[in-house]
Amino acid sequence: MSGALVLFSGGQDSATCLAWALDRFERVETLGFDYGQRHRNELDARKTVLDRIQIFPQWAGRLGEDRILDLGVLGEISDTALTQDMAIATAASGLPNTFVPGRNLLFLTFAAAIAYRRGLKHVVTGVCETDYSGYPDCRDDTIKALQVALNLGMETRLVLETPLMWIDKAQTWALAEQLGGPDLVELIRAETLTCYKGDAETQNPWGRGCGECPACDLRRNGFERWRAAT
Repeated sequence: MSGALVLFSGGQDSATCLAWALDRFERVETLGFDYGQRHRNELDARKTVLDRIQIFPQWAGRLGEDRILDLGVLGEISDTALTQDMAIATAASGLPNTFVPGRNLLFLTFAAAIAYRRGLKHVVTGVCETDYSGYPDCRDDTIKALQVALNLGMETRLVLETPLMWIDKAQTWALAEQLGGPDLVELIRAETLTCYKGDAETQNPWGRGCGECPACDLRRNGFERWRAAT
């Protein structure tokens, strides 16, 4: 088994992970999910990024099949600000109400099943516990435990790759520049969408988004810190 399957949402983090995988593996496939998220505009963003990233000469010919899975049932059972029309706030649990319980666990389980069938050893995801919203399914311990469970359950040796786990958003911008130079930074800035409200129309110096939700706050702060350091 070789190659990689990248969980690609159309946002900044997963686009950076896609470049990271293209830089390392000769064969890269991509996977997205439609789970009834309010920010479904990111699914349109991912098409643009997938088309344009193939122009980079160092990654030519490496990008393979793309697929989007319909996980609408996840949206149906989730009462969260990412799947329902409600204000973003802190829930009684202490977590933001943008947390979709089980989302990353399901995503990675489906991804592992596809990777197994496609003969891809590496599953790449943009989860991070440095600059993040506190989601427990983004933590390194969670990913390591899930990797063990998946490999035991399928009797294989899949690797869940988390290239952003220990870096902040400023370092994520720096990684994009390191991988693809200013052209990749501009592609990510101009075309990806990370906004929880799915605002693809408002253009900001750091990218598209409402500028008010937690995802936009993280993205803007990281961009400004990265620019200040360069």
